[in-house]
Amino acid sequence: MADKVRLRIAPSPTGDPHVGTAYMALFNRAYAHGHGGSFILRIEDTDQTRYNEASQREILASLDWLGLTPDEGPGIGGDYAPYVQTQRRELYTQAANRLIELGHGYRCFCTKERLEELHREQAARREPPRYDRRCWSLTQVQVEENLAQGMPYVVRMHIPEEGTTTFNDLIRGEISFENRVLNDPILLKSDGLPVYHLAVVVDDHAMEVSHVVRAEEWISSTPLHVMLYQYFGWEVPKFAHMPLLRNADRSKISKRKNNTSLKWYREQGFLPEAMINFLALMGWSMPDGREIFDYSDIEREFTFERVTTSGPVFDLVKLTNINGKYIRQLSDEELYERLQPYISPGLDRDIMRKVVPVIKDRLTRLGEFEELTGFFFGQPPPHEASLLVPKKGTPETALEALKRTRAFLDSLPEPWTHEEWEAGMRALASELGMKAGDLFMVLRVAVTGSNVSPPLYESMEILGKEEVLKRVDRAIALLS
Repeated sequence: MADKVRLRIAPSPTGDPHVGTAYMALFNRAYAHGHGGSFILRIEDTDQTRYNEASQREILASLDWLGLTPDEGPGIGGDYAPYVQTQRRELYTQAANRLIELGHGYRCFCTKERLEELHREQAARREPPRYDRRCWSLTQVQVEENLAQGMPYVVRMHIPEEGTTTFNDLIRGEISFENRVLNDPILLKSDGLPVYHLAVVVDDHAMEVSHVVRAEEWISSTPLHVMLYQYFGWEVPKFAHMPLLRNADRSKISKRKNNTSLKWYREQGFLPEAMINFLALMGWSMPDGREIFDYSDIEREFTFERVTTSGPVFDLVKLTNINGKYIRQLSDEELYERLQPYISPGLDRDIMRKVVPVIKDRLTRLGEFEELTGFFFGQPPPHEASLLVPKKGTPETALEALKRTRAFLDSLPEPWTHEEWEAGMRALASELGMKAGDLFMVLRVAVTGSNVSPPLYESMEILGKEEVLKRVDRAIALLS
């Protein structure tokens, strides 16, 4: 293992791919590739009650979308296949039996009812729930009798009462746990499937994983894993525990307070390169302090020394701002192409090409294109007449302003260019005793159906003189 750099992520396919999966994939892949190594995807599907076949496909699709495609994994192949846990069951059974032979594991025949009663008694004494190691003291004869009777059992790992277990974390330094605070964990369930503690160690060893980079919530489990490596006589990998993504209230990110589905962000029109940039800023920073950078920069510059342990806040406003910056960096043609999956099939592509440069500076998500530009492709949404009236104006002054504006616009020759009419509109506002901004707002609502829109004059150029005059006439009729 020492001469190889091999890192992995091991998500569970139980729902939509989580932003945390992308967060971990980003740093695992960047470190692996930055050191000439391999990035592995392994599917941890031993929780068959929650397994979702579609979720497994979505995990791969989301990683591909983000440009974080693994070097090895399901559907990809590799020298360490299979990469799906339920296809590796024999390895876990062998390891559990070996642990029993080594004297560090034992079969536990306690029933669910007994364990529940034990935990109730402990709760009454205000003690933390933990197994009382009753089956650790069974004799070999008792074990064989239970097996002969067909009694179901799990395999537990035995934790010594004395001593401490210490490991070095590449982000947090040396971490120690007193063994007495650890419980004897179940390693193999009664159905023959492993729990996380056994599977992760067996698979990481078998796949020659050199660095285990995962979320900080696994710190408390790491001493169990270190012990297992030591009991089996295997080389212990290097550990690094990244800070958890958090909500604004510092709680662990959850779908109740933030959308955690990578699929949702893709469907909303966030650019993959913007999502990568944003996730990289969650707990890490570039040496030069830049906030906008691409994946190649991360791969070149990432070190664990620059990771901060304070929980980064998953701020959707910040992500949206970064996404807007990336959209503005695209050429008009690139943006036109990127928008294709987010628009209706019947949308006029010629008009769309004209609209793209006008809307680019206001677009923050590809998915909001039609919402912001619908008035170019059809009639503006219906609205109340009051929307046409400035804050300090009256329906009568708004009506007069629209009539005078229509006459002015109708007098202009075609082709229209906004340079020709902007000065005239400002002069008209002065004649009417209105602020220019108020007059422009009345015209904006008449033309677009909203008081917030892309640049007004450029929008009017795209719509053309005839269509603009029709819309002003409708607004006049509404006020009349």
